[in-house]
Amino acid sequence: MPEALENKFQFPIRVYYEDTDAGGIVYYANYLKFFERARTEWLRALDINQSIFLEQSLGFVVRRVAMDNLASARLDDLLNITTQIKQLKKASIVFQQTITNEQAQTLCTVEVAVACVNFNSNKPCAIPQNILGALKRVS
Repeated sequence: MPEALENKFQFPIRVYYEDTDAGGIVYYANYLKFFERARTEWLRALDINQSIFLEQSLGFVVRRVAMDNLASARLDDLLNITTQIKQLKKASIVFQQTITNEQAQTLCTVEVAVACVNFNSNKPCAIPQNILGALKRVS
């Protein structure tokens, strides 16, 4: 079950067969999917519904990713994804995220910069105030 701890959000995820390669090890690109799910669930836990913003032609796009793969996750592992805000600006957010296993071993870390974009103009825009306010409370 996801939970918020101070300024961090914890999201558990199980490794399924579809997440692994032929050796039962998580394929590196799937960590990015796990991180994306954790960020989305954090917004949901803050009562931020992204579909409402899509109706207004607004959304968040990934601008930059810096990922370090430190150890492998395997089929059936229960992982914990910790998400926190490293930097919050008017039109962008930098998230720091970590994946650990049940033994609290850090498997992967990532820093993800996302920008708020108006899809009609394809240009950055200010993060809506209700989202910005909710994120300021947890950062």
